[in-house]
Amino acid sequence: MNPKVDFYFNKATWQQELVQLRMIVLDCGLTEELKWGCPCYTFQKNNIVLIHVFKAYCAVLFFKGALLNDAGGMLIQQTANVQAARQMRFTNAGQIQEMEPLLKAYIFEAIEVEKAGLKVELKKTEEFAVAEEFQNKLNAMPALQTAFDALTPGRQKAYLLYFVAAKQSKTRDARVEKSIPQILNGKGLDD
Repeated sequence: MNPKVDFYFNKATWQQELVQLRMIVLDCGLTEELKWGCPCYTFQKNNIVLIHVFKAYCAVLFFKGALLNDAGGMLIQQTANVQAARQMRFTNAGQIQEMEPLLKAYIFEAIEVEKAGLKVELKKTEEFAVAEEFQNKLNAMPALQTAFDALTPGRQKAYLLYFVAAKQSKTRDARVEKSIPQILNGKGLDD
């Protein structure tokens, strides 16, 4: 147990469930660390699983969950844009206790995936949809196209997803206009 992570398990909500999950994950021989404000469990410094909480459930997130067999049909893709990670969700302590053998099997499989050096084949930036409003700006402003091309693939994807997520053209246009200075300055959406 890593004392830097203890605070997370003292939360008022999900406390019993979080402690159960912690013990199960640690029993699988992983190293406990604090990353992104959550307990993260690693094997030879590679992320394997993360424990996190939401309003309606607590979860174990498998970083390379898309590569797991999922014979039990328990892994959930959080959103359509999540490519690699998958969650196993729990809503009470009894459910965790009942599913402990299955959870451990998934964790051990995730460790084997890491040992084998397997990687999730991620979509390339050019495979993401480009909002028409943004494409029009790229066509009209060569400097914007150059600046956008210079961004890291992760920053490019964040902008593309942000623009297409808006339902109305007016909103997409406003998002694009607001983001132009950031892009021209080489900054990501959240920088």
